[in-house]
Amino acid sequence: MRSPVRRPPSLRRLLVSCLFTTHASLRQSSQLSLRPYQENCLKACLDAHSTGASRIGVSLPTGAGKTAVFISLLSRLEPRKGQPSATKSLVIVNSIELAKQAAAHARQQRPDWTVEIEQGGMHKASGDADLTVATYQTLLEAERLHKFSPQGFKAVVVDEAHHAAAPSYRRILSFFHSDIPSPENHSHTRPVQDAVPIFGFSATFSRHDGLALGSVFERIVYHRDFLDMIKEKWLCNVRFTTVKANIDLKDVTINTHSGDFSATSLAHVINTETINKLVVQTWLDRAAFKRKSTLVFAVNVAHVRALTKTFQLAGIDARYLYAGTPSAERVASIDAFKSGEFPVLLNCALLTEGTDIPNIDCVVVARPTRSRNVFMQMIGRGMRLSPGTGKQDCHIIDFVDSMKRVVGVVSAPTLLGLDPTTVVDDETITELELRPDTVTGESSVTPIGDNRCTIPDPRSVTYIDYEDPFSLVNQSLGTSPHIAQLSRNAWVSCGDDIYVLECLGKGHIRIEPVPDNERHFHAHYTPTIHTETATALNISKFRTNRKILDAGSLPDAVRGCDTYAAEKILRGPLSQALLRTAKWRQGPASVAQKLFVAKRWGYVHKSVQDFREHSDGDVFPERLKNLTKGEAAIIITRLKHGAQGRYIKKLMAHRKLEIADAKEKHRQAREHVRVGPLASH
Repeated sequence: MRSPVRRPPSLRRLLVSCLFTTHASLRQSSQLSLRPYQENCLKACLDAHSTGASRIGVSLPTGAGKTAVFISLLSRLEPRKGQPSATKSLVIVNSIELAKQAAAHARQQRPDWTVEIEQGGMHKASGDADLTVATYQTLLEAERLHKFSPQGFKAVVVDEAHHAAAPSYRRILSFFHSDIPSPENHSHTRPVQDAVPIFGFSATFSRHDGLALGSVFERIVYHRDFLDMIKEKWLCNVRFTTVKANIDLKDVTINTHSGDFSATSLAHVINTETINKLVVQTWLDRAAFKRKSTLVFAVNVAHVRALTKTFQLAGIDARYLYAGTPSAERVASIDAFKSGEFPVLLNCALLTEGTDIPNIDCVVVARPTRSRNVFMQMIGRGMRLSPGTGKQDCHIIDFVDSMKRVVGVVSAPTLLGLDPTTVVDDETITELELRPDTVTGESSVTPIGDNRCTIPDPRSVTYIDYEDPFSLVNQSLGTSPHIAQLSRNAWVSCGDDIYVLECLGKGHIRIEPVPDNERHFHAHYTPTIHTETATALNISKFRTNRKILDAGSLPDAVRGCDTYAAEKILRGPLSQALLRTAKWRQGPASVAQKLFVAKRWGYVHKSVQDFREHSDGDVFPERLKNLTKGEAAIIITRLKHGAQGRYIKKLMAHRKLEIADAKEKHRQAREHVRVGPLASH
């Protein structure tokens, strides 16, 4: 009987060896094609994971290949310690387009994996695939989420991870990691003892609405700036043009949640026939004959439709997309745009994330923004390399104006630390960096005082006005320095260009600006009668104002009033008492003067009789004890003529500005990404 034919052991071993070799080569194929910075990013993630970090953030600019990195990362990650069966991975995205892109990339990079999509009614995953790509909207359904048992997963990746701090994302992520707080007190999710590692990838790893990404991620382990990527030729070069338009943004409302302009309010300013024609004309002048594929960002649906019509009326084949565009139509339009069937594609709030259209060689930003994230997302659409289409660089055209009127508007110049009003015309990043006023590093946070022009210029820019009514600084002059140069008399500055000369019981002269004509001044004399006489007659001690003069300048007004005082009020030697150097001013202030000042200063805690009985001044605050008659007279004059109210008003306005300045700096600082720990609040 013939023995059964057996396959030689060597052949079986050869087949098994070939299978393992093929599998190993598939596993390493993605690694071999990674760029150096991608390998560095991957190493940073694995090193952080090996030291116990389980909520890790990565910041890579648009076009840097985030998908290739996180697919490679998932390939190299081993099952969690103590969970040998935890071999599956989940990628969470925020749109079906991103889900399809990630799934296609994974199948290409790892053909040995089973890859499924979990999205809406069209795509239902089994929960058992090597890799599942799911939209967060679908995972908000408890039934869909619960089929992905955390015990079977070695990692969760969040694409566009700057969204991860939102309540919807935290509701999902808390299901996989118990250290991530759910926004609900009684969540439908269940806690897990062995937390699944969470990796977040984003081109704009920051939030401008104040939600703390530290509530989800422990630290950012890798950050790559788009400027470095351009210089190293991983992204295409960029040319910038800023166009000054007749745009007044000072009355546009700010969304308190996002910190950016309200779209409806912004559209009222931007969506005008004049501005739309300017956008189209600029494109015709700067891009029509040089650029093949232009992406335009508009404010809202009404604006995108109106601007598209303006392009079309100029004979340009322009089309638009928005969130309400049916999915099939959206895909068809993007495919046609990619293939070069038409030159201009407009959109609003749609193509800022997850859009892979490498052939874009011009981006028109027709919507101002206060968000560095949003601006970077918009211009990032054109930074991908596309040598197959002949693309050399991308032209960014930004429409700006009123930069001084509104705090924090982001533009091409501010990205490089230039003054927001800098005019840029078809200049590269290298050319802009060579400008002497360029600020290097990440110091592009713009203080409010540097770009706000809603505060009117001072009435007399050459004058210095000591407006604190209680200020004892330089009181030997008895007045502000600029008045001291004009007159020897003891004029008192009372704020807002109001100046008073007390005439020693005979009344006072007051100089103030003419309403609606700040360069001219007028002066009045208010005579008084003796206080006891006025009391006896039961009448006011102040008599009717007498107009002295109108003057075209403050020096003319002061000189004219000094002459009037010497000739009409205190004639001859009596006028010497008006001088700043008059001897009576050096004597100690009277109790009545100190009492008046103390009351207005808020230091009075005793009765008037107590003050009169302690004439030595021991009961007065330290600053009042050595007050001279001249100093007290200046303070009292200021108080009687409203300086305190004007000063408090300006203090409050200044404080309000300081608070707004600090708030704006904090908002802008949140949009700058740095490697290191993230704050959890």
